[in-house]
Order: sequence, then structure tokens, then C-alpha cells
Amino acid sequence: MKIFFFRFNKRGPRLLPGDGKLKKQFKRITGHYRYHILLAAGIFFLAVFYCLAVLSPVAAQGSAHDIVITIPSTATAGQVGKILKESDLVRSSLAFSLYARWKGLDSSIKAGEYGLNNGLSTPQVLMELVNGHVDVQSFTVPEGFTTAQVADLLAAKGLISKEKFYAVVAGENLPYPFIQDLPEGDKRLEGYLFPDTYQVMRGDSESSIINIMLERFEKEMNDLDYPAQAEMAGVTLHQAVTIASLVEREARIDEERPVIAGVIYNRMDRSMPLQLCATVQYALGVNKPELYYKDLEIDSPYNTYLIQGLPPGPIAMPGRTSLLAAVHPARTDYLYYVVKPDGAHAFATTLEEHEANIERYRQ
Repeated sequence: MKIFFFRFNKRGPRLLPGDGKLKKQFKRITGHYRYHILLAAGIFFLAVFYCLAVLSPVAAQGSAHDIVITIPSTATAGQVGKILKESDLVRSSLAFSLYARWKGLDSSIKAGEYGLNNGLSTPQVLMELVNGHVDVQSFTVPEGFTTAQVADLLAAKGLISKEKFYAVVAGENLPYPFIQDLPEGDKRLEGYLFPDTYQVMRGDSESSIINIMLERFEKEMNDLDYPAQAEMAGVTLHQAVTIASLVEREARIDEERPVIAGVIYNRMDRSMPLQLCATVQYALGVNKPELYYKDLEIDSPYNTYLIQGLPPGPIAMPGRTSLLAAVHPARTDYLYYVVKPDGAHAFATTLEEHEANIERYRQ
């Protein structure tokens, strides 16, 4: 039996003199291991490269943009990954899910609406969701709201400074033809901030938020071909929006909106004062459940008990139904109406009928 001794130097292990065959076997063995070591190293580096690639941003900085997504409160990390992948915010939904679990953050993702940039890496996207950096906020302007109520709503949500908001409303140059000839002041955009649900980015300026609502109004006008319809009804666009706002504040049932619009047109055709309680409430600046005779004497260009014809502008933000009623009024002989306990109205053609309705429904 032969004994071989190894000596180690800077070049690695060296076989001392002995059998030549064994030397060849040793070289094959060490070469075999070197091959596997290199293979393993290669696989490792490829895996690292793949992980870096799959976790990298979807878009380059020069072409990146914000994308709005909604994360439901019941979404798992896997479901969130799918939402992100479908929205082009991550390269792999599986990689996002696995990375979140590896970091122990899969149960820390917060629900909400986000404005995420597809120039963020997967780890950065995850941290935005974990930290709850909700960049998108929603607000709803109900039909019939006034400019003052819109300002209160937005201020309550922390979206605006009321002072800056009114500064934009009163006089900022806004690129919309339907408001170009309107007088400056706090009531300039009354009727034109279309009632709808909006999503805005955190930090959007007062001007930006107002522009979003005016763009929505412009879209509605284009969809309805509203200027042409107003002309066919014999009124200007501003007058049509004003009539629509009166209908919006007076009507409670959609089916009655064209009828109430018809009453307004009938009274104007006969040079009768409109005598609408909603205009008095607007002049007072408060929606009182019941008006008194002294309220009807308030000195205001919006008090249709004192002025002839339409007020100088809208008194609220009308919705689509009221806008359509204003240019397609019902053809009737009605000149009067009174609200009934159920919210509907009783209409009349003569003052005697009207007084009888008042007696019947206001007891």
C-alpha cells in the first residue's frame, strides 16, 4: 500500500511523488469539483441578477408616470401583486408577493387609493403601500350644492384653503368659453362646478381641483350639445344653467323637473315674477325649513319675489336631469305649484286653484 502526502502552497494542493495514475485521478476529481463550483457560482449570480431585474422599476425615469390604483381592504399580498402587475406597476406579481412575505410585510399593506409611479422599484412600491401613502382622495359634490358648500366640503377634507379657493373662483383666468363673460366674484362659477365624484392627487392646488370640475362640466355640455339645445329653447347657455339650478333646488322628484321648468318659462312669458323660495334661501345664505314674509323682502338680485325674470346667475350646481329639463320644459298651462307632504308638487293654472292647494297641503 502506497502512502501519499499532500503539500499546500499558494497554487493549491500538490501531490508528492507517487503513482501517475493516481495523479490523473486526482486531477479529474479536482476538475470535477471546480466545474460544479463554477456552475453553482454562475447560477447564484444569475439568480441575483434575475431578482434585481424582476424587482426593478417597470419604466425608466424619463418615461415614468403616475398610475391610480385601489387596494381593497380584504386583498392578500398575492391579490395586491396581481393588481400592481395589471396596472403596470411591478414586473411580476409573484415576485412582489414573495418579496413582501420575505420581508414580513405581507400583512402590513394598507387599503386605499394610491397614486403610484411606475418608475418605482418593487421594494419602493411595497413601502408606499405599507406606509399608507394614499395619494388619491375622493370627494363627491351632490346635485344642488352651492359654491360655498363645495368650499366647505373640500376644506373639511383638507384639500383646499378656502381663501385660495375663493380667489380662484372670483377672478383667476380659466380657459373655458362658458365662463369668459361672467362677472368676477365669489358667485362667478356657481352652477358650473359639475356635481359628481372626483379623485384628486394629494397636494393638488385649488386651481387644479376647480379645473377638474369645470372640465367635467364642459364634457357634459359637449355630450348634450347643450349650447345648441339652449338656443332652440330660446335662452342663452347661462340662462339655461340658471333655470336648471332653479329646477334643481325646487324639484324633489325627477319626473317633475320638466314640469317645474315649464312653470318657470310660462311665468317668464307672462312677465310674472318667478317667486321661487329657493332663490330667497340663496339670497339669505341659509336653507331655512320655513320662510317668513320678512324673508321674502330681502334686498337681493336673487330674490325672485322682488325682481322680474331670472336671477343674475345660477343658485346651485344642477345635475344632468335638471340641465335637460331646463332646455326641454314640459308644455303645460301651469303657473303655480306647491309642495305636498310626500315631496311631490301640486300644480295649478289659476291663482284660485293654487290657493286651494296651499290650503289642502299646508295644514
